Amino acid sequence: QVQLVESGGGLVQAGGSLRLSCAASGRTLSAHAMGWFRQAPGLEREFVAAIDWSGGSTYYADSVKGRFTISRDHAKNTVYLQMNNLKPEDTAAYYCAADQRRFYSGSYSKENEFDYWGQGTQVTVSS
Repeated sequence: QVQLVESGGGLVQAGGSLRLSCAASGRTLSAHAMGWFRQAPGLEREFVAAIDWSGGSTYYADSVKGRFTISRDHAKNTVYLQMNNLKPEDTAAYYCAADQRRFYSGSYSKENEFDYWGQGTQVTVSS
C-alpha cells in the first residue's frame, strides 16, 4: 500500500517562498510519475505540476510556470515543490499524487492520471 505524506506548508507573505515535500512509503516510486495538485475553498482541485519517473520531464500549469519547480530525489523516495514569488491566489491545500503506471512517459495534467494521493498540506499566502 502506497502512502504519501506532504509537509512544508504554512503561512507566508506574498512574494515569499515555500518548499513542499512529499515522502512516499510502502513502495519505491522511482519508476512512477509524481504530481502536485491544489484545491482552494469552494473550487475544484487543479493541476499544479508533475514530473515523470526519470525526473527528465516536468509539466506545469500556466499559472505557476516560472515560479514553481518540481523535483524528485529517488534515493529519498521524495518529491518536492519549490514555490517562489507566492501570490495570495496560490492559497490552497496542496496534494501530492503518484501514477501507478511504471515507466510511463506521457504528459500529465489531469487528476485521473494519478492513483495514489496524500492528505494535503495547507499553504496560505497573505497580501
